[in-house]
Amino acid sequence: MVDINLKKKEGKRNYLVFRESEINGNEGGDALMSLFWIVIRQLAEIEATMATSKKVITREEWEKKLNDVMIRKEDMNKLVMNFLVTEGYVDAAEKFRMESGTEPDIDLATITDRMAVKKAVQCGNVEDAIEKVNDLNPEILDTNPQLFFHLQQQRLIELIRNGKVEEALEFAQEELAPRGEENQSFLEELEKTVALLAFEDVSNCPVGDLLDISQRLKTASEVNAAILTSQSHEKDPKLPSLLKMLIWAQSQLDEKAAYPRINDLSTATLEDPAV
Repeated sequence: MVDINLKKKEGKRNYLVFRESEINGNEGGDALMSLFWIVIRQLAEIEATMATSKKVITREEWEKKLNDVMIRKEDMNKLVMNFLVTEGYVDAAEKFRMESGTEPDIDLATITDRMAVKKAVQCGNVEDAIEKVNDLNPEILDTNPQLFFHLQQQRLIELIRNGKVEEALEFAQEELAPRGEENQSFLEELEKTVALLAFEDVSNCPVGDLLDISQRLKTASEVNAAILTSQSHEKDPKLPSLLKMLIWAQSQLDEKAAYPRINDLSTATLEDPAV
């Protein structure tokens, strides 16, 4: 466990408790977390001294701390594979497996099936997506009423998008209204969706964003996460979450020290501290 104060304690210091197991996750976490922990530990050291002015950390000092961290290549490879598998880059995952010898934790063939479902939703072919999900695992929709409702809601949106007003009303009444009677949140979402029919120009509709491509992407992401969960795989890749932690850690250290920080995550280039 690593204890770092970031809540008020005796009116003087900030206190926060982090458990390394909660942040590192599974294998591969240590590799990503090295820089994060350097920042956190530096913050703790500065807090301990109760410094009133910012500490200046030179590039030489910072790079020495980085070089002191031992990172296994196997951990980095697992982290890359985790990202490729979770995001559905099946071809890249297969090539990376052959080149690095890193085995994925799920059958790569299932990625193709999962991506076919995701693509179907993104293209508006919701009925096809539901069929493919049931072919993969019928329990996914049977045990997730919210996901099934959102897929049916997306079907309604597509009918409205295509101008099939009568069919949309019939579908809403027969398929979605009974679910809305059982769940207040479903009813509210249904009412918002049906409201699209009241506007000839959806650009003036307060819920017109339901017809945006972003709504399809949102539903597709929800389906993707549900399939991953059914396969005992985490629904989100580790990398983005750990990068967010790094950004947070740097923001905390910014208040206490001037140090070489990463401003552009795409290049991960250390920039000299402004003093």
